[in-house]
Order: sequence, then C-alpha cells, then structure tokens
Amino acid sequence: MDPGLYIVATPIGNLGDFSPRAAQTLRDADLVLAEDTRVTGKLLAQAGSKATMRRYDDHSTDRQRDDIVARLGSDVVALVSDAGTPLISDPGYKLVRAARDAGHDVRTMPGPCAAIAGLSVAGLPTDRFLFMGFLPAKAKARSDAIAEVATLRATLVFYESGSRLADSLRALEAGLGPRDAAVAREITKLHEECVTGTLGELAGRYADSVARGEIVIIVGPPPEAAAASDETIDRMLGDALQTLSPSRAAADVAERLNLPRKRVYARALDLSRA
Repeated sequence: MDPGLYIVATPIGNLGDFSPRAAQTLRDADLVLAEDTRVTGKLLAQAGSKATMRRYDDHSTDRQRDDIVARLGSDVVALVSDAGTPLISDPGYKLVRAARDAGHDVRTMPGPCAAIAGLSVAGLPTDRFLFMGFLPAKAKARSDAIAEVATLRATLVFYESGSRLADSLRALEAGLGPRDAAVAREITKLHEECVTGTLGELAGRYADSVARGEIVIIVGPPPEAAAASDETIDRMLGDALQTLSPSRAAADVAERLNLPRKRVYARALDLSRA
C-alpha cells in the first residue's frame, strides 16, 4: 500500500461486517491508531495483523499529532475507532486536516456506522437528516441544543447511553412535541431491536427500565404547517396595523406565519388604505 493515512471503519457489533479490504489494510499497516488498544487488539488478532498500535483520542497532544503526520510520508498509518466509522462522534478530524495540510494522502475504508444503520431501519424520512451526536448531560444545555434544531425540516439522529435514554426522550418530547421517532439499539448484535412510536410513547416505554447497549435515537421532522388562510392573514395584519406601519406589520406577520413578505406587504397596503 502507498504511504498515507487510512480511515478504517470497524464493526459495530457483528464481526461479519468487517470488510476484507479493511482487514487487509490493518494487516498492511505500519501503525494503527486506536481509542482503546485493548479493544483494537482483539480486532487486529481477528484480522491477522501484527501492526504496532498507538493510542489516539481527544486527549492526544499537538506534538503527538505532529509525530504521526511526520510518519505519513513513509508509513501506512490506519486510524480506527472502538466501533464504527472514525470521526463520527469520534476524535480524528484534526489529524485528517493536519495530514491533508502536509500534503499526504488520506483514504477511506468505508463500512459500518451506527447512525446510518439506525436511520436505515427507523422508517422515517431519509432525504434530509442531521446527525447531532450525544446530547449534553446537563438539562439546560440539553434543552438549548434541542431548541436550536426544533424548527429544522430534517430527521434528527442522536447517540445515547442506556442510563440517559429516558431523560433524553423526555427532553426531546418537551422541545419537539409528539413527533414520530425510533430507538435502535444493539444494532447488528444478537438482541438488536428498533422500537418506533411518538417521543412520548418511547419516553414512557423506557421510563422505568435501563436499555442496554449502544443506542441511536431517530426523530422525524416537524409536521407540515397548514397554509395560512387569507382570513388569518387579514386578522393578524389588522391587529398589527394598530401599532405598526404597513411595512413593519407585514414583516412581523410574514415571519410568524412563515410566508413571503412581499405577499403579506401587498395585503397590508390594501388594508391600510381601506
């Protein structure tokens, strides 16, 4: 293999998902960068690799990263995570950026990813989605993070642990309302399941039990808003025109109803002249 940095996806549970190409890359690697060398050591044994391992995670220093980049001109260096695709809710992007800035090849060995796997079985829209990683642990920060995406017309994907699942589902229901959602856990493993329902139903299901395994929460987009009628527009403009100019009244009503300002402004002018 040519020298450079290789991003290698690893199984998220079932070793049968470990691709031959990924295994060959680990056998050919001079150095394997891993979050937990004990976990990756088992994978290297499965692949028949005797490559040297080095820990690389969020706590790695700039100097350690520079040392790795310095080897890319002559060595094959593979980056793996404990499970799934590296860099997805996982350290690594700074290393990729540094390698590219230094002019080295960066190649991917694609494979399993829990976020995509969960999305594929949830039965929710997949044409537009946003991966959010883990929600903050503290209630205020978690609520703020949910509020930031509450109006986004996209399916939302989160990672979560079993001990925090119920709290996160309740927070999502409070911030997003009774949306359709799914909880996928133990993906590719013996006890794999994907439970669907509204956020409230799922929060109730997991309220008194701690779900085991790695968990993905998938939340559907907000429902389509009903188109505002002419009567609604006129009523809201009539109220706004009592204290605002036609221009400002139109801007206020257009924003509240998510309508084109030009349309609302034309009606505001008509009402103000009547």
